[in-house]
Amino acid sequence: MKKFECLYEGTSMQGKTTLLNEIYTELYITETESGEINNEHEVRQIETQSRRTATEDTPIKCNDIFRPLPGQDKPIRTVLTKGVAGIGKTVSVQKFILDWAEGKENQDVQLIFPLPFREINLMKNKKLSLLDLLNFFFSETKEMTISCVECKALFIFDGLDECRLSLDFQSNVRLCDVSESASVAVLLMNLIVGNLLPSALIWITSRPAAADLIPSECVHRVTEVRGFSEPQKEEYFRKRISDKRLAKKIIRHLKSSRSLYIMCHIPVFCWISATVLEKMLSQAESEEIPKTLTQMYTHFLILQTNIKHDKDYEKKVKDEDMILKLGKLAFQQLVKGNLIFYDEDLRECGIDVTEASVYSGLCTQIFREELGLYQGKVFCFVHLSLQEHLAALYVHLSFTINNRNVFDKTKQSSFLNRMRSISKLHQRAVNEALESKNGHLDLFLRFILGLSVESNQTLLRKLLTQTGSCSYNKEKTVQYIKEKIWGNHSPEKSINLFHCLNELGDDSLLQEIQRYLKSGKIRETKLSSSQWSALVYVLLTSEQKMDVFDLKQFIGEQTKADEVLQNLLLVVKESRSVR
Repeated sequence: MKKFECLYEGTSMQGKTTLLNEIYTELYITETESGEINNEHEVRQIETQSRRTATEDTPIKCNDIFRPLPGQDKPIRTVLTKGVAGIGKTVSVQKFILDWAEGKENQDVQLIFPLPFREINLMKNKKLSLLDLLNFFFSETKEMTISCVECKALFIFDGLDECRLSLDFQSNVRLCDVSESASVAVLLMNLIVGNLLPSALIWITSRPAAADLIPSECVHRVTEVRGFSEPQKEEYFRKRISDKRLAKKIIRHLKSSRSLYIMCHIPVFCWISATVLEKMLSQAESEEIPKTLTQMYTHFLILQTNIKHDKDYEKKVKDEDMILKLGKLAFQQLVKGNLIFYDEDLRECGIDVTEASVYSGLCTQIFREELGLYQGKVFCFVHLSLQEHLAALYVHLSFTINNRNVFDKTKQSSFLNRMRSISKLHQRAVNEALESKNGHLDLFLRFILGLSVESNQTLLRKLLTQTGSCSYNKEKTVQYIKEKIWGNHSPEKSINLFHCLNELGDDSLLQEIQRYLKSGKIRETKLSSSQWSALVYVLLTSEQKMDVFDLKQFIGEQTKADEVLQNLLLVVKESRSVR
């Protein structure tokens, strides 16, 4: 109870804690068909989910995940819970454990062993038995005998996407004895498959991209954390911000920007927005209130660097040095697909671990160090989007200050680089994002383009004494993105490119489509491929729920039914029913 009753919203070392039961807002969790992989960027997945009506799926309360739904009669042993970064998987685990410890729920379970993958990683080269592993992480178990039959235990493996063990479920190594030694990977597999402690319950959480590491035949139920539904978003801000008038003002502002309000499905984004907007709207500042993602995250970064250091700590490292070092770490690990870092990853980027651990808001609210069960140190950014923003900042500043394009492996003379404008860097970033199979650079791309906008340049000058300079032709970048929309055949990628245009403040393609829609001339118009993409974007980001999507309104003399269907397939997929 002591360990799980407090919620650290991004902060882990400032002594500022919130009781979980006071702020906890029930999340929208549903049962899904399978653990299939979704290769879109997680923000795209959030946008897709935001359009689904609540009636479409079966919601499940966090405490009921091991209970069969009406009409289901098979017992549930292993549950896999999917959800994008920051959506609330770990907080759901925390709430489940707290309710159990307080005697409120799941009292048939006698023991719970929370074993996050980020900590199990530190044991990956060790050979030991399941009992040894439990004794290592939970010293209290040394006094206990855990038998296969009598005891109902629950093992919670949080963060499968952070796993650095090689889980080979084809392996023939079969373990049935809790005192028999093997590698940690073999122990986990035998526990998940049910050779070890077949009566134990298993709960695994994962980001969608890693969900297929566990074979589907080993999983009895797949659930998905969808984050906050529309009413839950507002409930969060009302609980988080005590001034009711201010909470209302914040909700109103977020609703006025569709791209920000969609992101509020992610609890961590709500926390970031609340932190920034609470400060900005409670002061009579003349500053522009953030309307784009890049503005919101840059404001958040400024706020964090302003958090004062402890009085007894002598500031040895400059804010901007730390930002660049963290940015380098963020970029290098983003390219590798890592969200969790260890000592050696930090050293590689010139970050002194002791320096980082006492550093200001950057290392308590953006970058986090955790002392786990194992007492080994694990580091991570509080949320993937913060890592993507810092990575974009690093790439941008490497170019403007050091004349270096980090995408180029060959070292070119700084004179040559100076001759090239930032548009070339942007074009390279667009290409890298389009070539990425799982869309892991999509949000990074939105940030790197957004950082070149004048209003964000002004913000950066508050943050850094030196931001560098270079020639920049925004129109060139906008034109390049439009060409890519025109020639790109992946609707998902096109959607992200429209978000990029939004960050750059260009809505010419969208205005054109809006005019056709308002005038009712859309059926008479022969649309180009980029106009079709714009139409898809407009339909997907509109506030209307797609309960019934009527294709007839787009079919006319110029456009045949099959062409309309083909071009609007993405909208069709996300609609409840189609006419």
